[in-house]
Amino acid sequence: MPMRSLLPALAAGAILLALPAAAGDLAQRLDAAIDKAVAERRIVGTVVLVARDGALVYRRAAGLADREAGVPMREDTIFRLASVSKPLVSAAVMTLVEEGRLRLDEPVTGFLPDFRPQLADGRAPAITIGHLLSHAAGLSYGFFEPEDSRYKTLAVSDGLDIVPGLTLDANLRRLSRTTLAFPPGTGWRYSLSIDVLGAVIEKVTGQALAEAVAKRVTGPLGLEDTGFAVTDPARLGAAYADGRPAPSRMTDNELVPFAGNAVRFAPGRALDPTAYPSGGAGMVGTAGDVLRFLEAIRTGGGPILKPETVEMMMADQVGAQAQTQGPGWGFGFGWAVLDDPAPTKTPQAAGTIQWGGAYGHSWFVDPASRLTVVALTNTAFEGMSGAYTIEIRDAVYGPR
Repeated sequence: MPMRSLLPALAAGAILLALPAAAGDLAQRLDAAIDKAVAERRIVGTVVLVARDGALVYRRAAGLADREAGVPMREDTIFRLASVSKPLVSAAVMTLVEEGRLRLDEPVTGFLPDFRPQLADGRAPAITIGHLLSHAAGLSYGFFEPEDSRYKTLAVSDGLDIVPGLTLDANLRRLSRTTLAFPPGTGWRYSLSIDVLGAVIEKVTGQALAEAVAKRVTGPLGLEDTGFAVTDPARLGAAYADGRPAPSRMTDNELVPFAGNAVRFAPGRALDPTAYPSGGAGMVGTAGDVLRFLEAIRTGGGPILKPETVEMMMADQVGAQAQTQGPGWGFGFGWAVLDDPAPTKTPQAAGTIQWGGAYGHSWFVDPASRLTVVALTNTAFEGMSGAYTIEIRDAVYGPR
């Protein structure tokens, strides 16, 4: 299907009908990587898009969107975005910073007076908007925590499960009673901080989070299928968990092993209008919409953000010692930032930003190489942190 939502974001004539030789090599490498992952049944389906200088030089939907129903993957398949939500919500926060309605050094208690998580010694240090954006607040995710942690005993939702009747405010009350991992600003830990910022956005704008993000980010960019509700349920793909000999179809509130712990997924959450809007994990969208957003970031932020704001977001805020995606990687506002390619064994250039999503997604923007790459799958966690992500990356860059 033609990518209607993407075309206006790219330069006129950008989609190449006859690829040059170099692009043909690119297609061969990517086709081989995708075909291998599907044939080996590591992923069920995928959509991969590659833009260079704003030109869409590769596009492919492969495998199945719904294996049991025999529905093929299509370019307009809608995915549960999980943490691909975070850059979009972070961008909405930064529009409020530009307007002077938020400051990065401002304590979150100015907007959420009761949100005062404590350290183990009982102190409740100030958590700023900047700490939340960069995951330096000392918060965490329940799936990183041991069974006896307060995240588990308080039943804090990670924004991926279904908890009947749980509101955003109620979940943040639970989160506020957890113990901070470190004093804010002294470390880095991936966390529910963007969910907290979702509540801040609602407080500052007086709008529901879905409405505020639509007004400030997805609407101006024309991202027709990206938001906190599914526009066309018939195009929503199924969700699968890693398995042998093949991935297994997820059921609601299923625990999927991850990093020595387990993540509780609920694919039905995407179709549940009563589920609270998770700023860190609750959006849905298409690969074309994600690419269009990332291309806006790569080219300076228009029409949603100023270039100087995007420059700040793409700057490392925590230092490479955080190793957010391994040695050499720090974190900005919304994504990991590559400070030093040398220890990473990556062909990506310094200044590359990247992240992923737990349902099986990865993306990166390499400004120096003028590249934007989106690889969405319906298979967790192979599509987020498995060999597939490396195979796609290396296929994009070619032999070294």
